[in-house]
Amino acid sequence: MALAKPRLNALAVATVGIGYYLGAGALDLGVLLSVLIGSGLVAAGGAAFNQVAERDLDALMIRTRSRPLPLGGISPAAGQLFAAVLSIAGLAVLALGANPLSSVVALTTLVSYAWIYTPLKRRTSLAVLVGAVPGALPPVIGWTAATGTLTVEAWLLFGIVFAWQLPHFHSLAWLHRDDYARAGFKVLAVADSSGRRTALESLSWALLLVVLSTLAAAVGLTPLRFAIAAAAFSGVFVLFAMRFASDRSRARARTLFLGSLVVLPLIWITLVAGHATL
Repeated sequence: MALAKPRLNALAVATVGIGYYLGAGALDLGVLLSVLIGSGLVAAGGAAFNQVAERDLDALMIRTRSRPLPLGGISPAAGQLFAAVLSIAGLAVLALGANPLSSVVALTTLVSYAWIYTPLKRRTSLAVLVGAVPGALPPVIGWTAATGTLTVEAWLLFGIVFAWQLPHFHSLAWLHRDDYARAGFKVLAVADSSGRRTALESLSWALLLVVLSTLAAAVGLTPLRFAIAAAAFSGVFVLFAMRFASDRSRARARTLFLGSLVVLPLIWITLVAGHATL
């Protein structure tokens, strides 16, 4: 269970379900169940692959050194096998229970996370942009499961999660920058000792989130009034980012991080509620 990170992946799986709902003309419970189970298995497999690859660095970080691999409770070989079984099973469930395209998107998510983003974190702070790609693909998995196509709506959902992730991650990295530095991760918060660039990038992406939330009405995902409401929630997120930009304290970073955990569900609830009225 620790290798699968079920609590961390719960939001991603919920986002898959939202992508499916927004794309489906009529709900097929069998397909919906398949896409939730399949994407959950793939996400769990990706989390396990990540922990196997980073077990040496996890042992150096306070917040990760109690994971099973650094503690020696699970061998790397067993972790690899667990990850592979879950991932293959998840991809098969998606391909057979939904459609092959959703399985391909899930495979892209897995590969970009486990074999591109994970090793890249040791080399460059730009890795966070690469890591935001697999993090933003879950709603696309849901959309393709419902529609069998990649359309502008799917990419807008991708953009919303992509833009949200950067303030979310930067604020978390600022809170744990000493840990990241100890492990040798090349995150921006480690190289940016003043925090100015970290905060300004967080603010920039939060502002983009406002724009993307508004565009949900333009592509027909939700009525304008609901898109404006989603943009308003994003606007509060911008205020948190502005406060962090003016004062790079741990308290402001924590507020931005906690705000990120609230704002994305609020955006999804608003878009779903509006879509139900169409």
